Amino acid sequence: MSAVAIPTRTGIANLPLHYGRVPPWLFDRMVKLAREITIAIVADFGSVEMLRRLSHPYWFQAFGCILGYDWHSSGVTTTLCGALKEGLKGLERDLGLFIAGGKGKTSRRTPEEIENWGNLLSVNPVPLVYASRMSAKVDSSAVQDGYQLYHHSFLFTTSGSWTVIQQGMSEATRYARRYHWLGEAVNSFVNEPHSAILSEARGQALNLVASESDPARTTITDIATDQKPQDILADLKKLKTLDLPPHHYLSTHDLHPDSLSRILLSTYERQPEDFEQLLGLKGVGPKTIRALSLISELVYGVAPSYRDPARYSFAHGGKDGIPYPVDRKTYDQSIELLRKAINKTKLGLREKNEAVNRLKRVGRR
Repeated sequence: MSAVAIPTRTGIANLPLHYGRVPPWLFDRMVKLAREITIAIVADFGSVEMLRRLSHPYWFQAFGCILGYDWHSSGVTTTLCGALKEGLKGLERDLGLFIAGGKGKTSRRTPEEIENWGNLLSVNPVPLVYASRMSAKVDSSAVQDGYQLYHHSFLFTTSGSWTVIQQGMSEATRYARRYHWLGEAVNSFVNEPHSAILSEARGQALNLVASESDPARTTITDIATDQKPQDILADLKKLKTLDLPPHHYLSTHDLHPDSLSRILLSTYERQPEDFEQLLGLKGVGPKTIRALSLISELVYGVAPSYRDPARYSFAHGGKDGIPYPVDRKTYDQSIELLRKAINKTKLGLREKNEAVNRLKRVGRR
């Protein structure tokens, strides 16, 4: 059987935030099942195909359901990634598949974990570290949608292919939003890096990776490199006196010119060549990007996009074609691949039957 082609998508899914821990007995089973299914898929289709599957939000969610998680729980993200990382321990060399990062403090060790595997890679690990860092930067600073990142898993192969699964949390709504990246589909980190984004509902967002934000990205970079820091701070202090329309996403109330002086001096001295380099500078975070965006719009008349990057509903589409027609082919192919992978595992008959029954419930949904 040849590998099934699926759209090379990244995505976002809105999920209710569930607290608590997975019972040890369940997590142990998830580790075992995740390991066996991964081995079966990599054996048939290769490690790169496994990355493609994990980067597909629908497939990822179905995978989590098969392992025993509720389809609508945000906990599936951290638990599935954790179970997969634990399940593949000791098999990374054989599978050519590596997992770095995780939840909370573990996510900050991602670069170190990537470099530790460097001697087994046929490529320089530096671009992988950069991809990990920039994907997190984009979804926390260039896309400001109200979700604070707290989980970042970076999966990669010996050839340098990669995918990112990260999640943010909104304390206000008690919802989590999951972000998927697939390296082979990313032509630019700062221009439409998400080829498919899922969300229950759209909100307001500062979206500097939208294609229509290209003029704003250029203007923001010019402001940070051509304008002296003291002039930028003077503009910010003037803007603090403005009363913006209530529907406007950017607000002057949370801009503090004095606290931005050090980082603005750093950007001016280092002279980044483009928006991606500016975004990648140490210390440049959401507040700096917000301040520069505000100046770009109100002083120079170049507005960024406020389009929420979410484009698709969480699920496999709607029967009435809203927000888009059901992708039945991809849906059915995903289920069939998982069914075959389960059958090829070394699990016991009872465990296989339980996994297949969970898969059937996913299909009925």
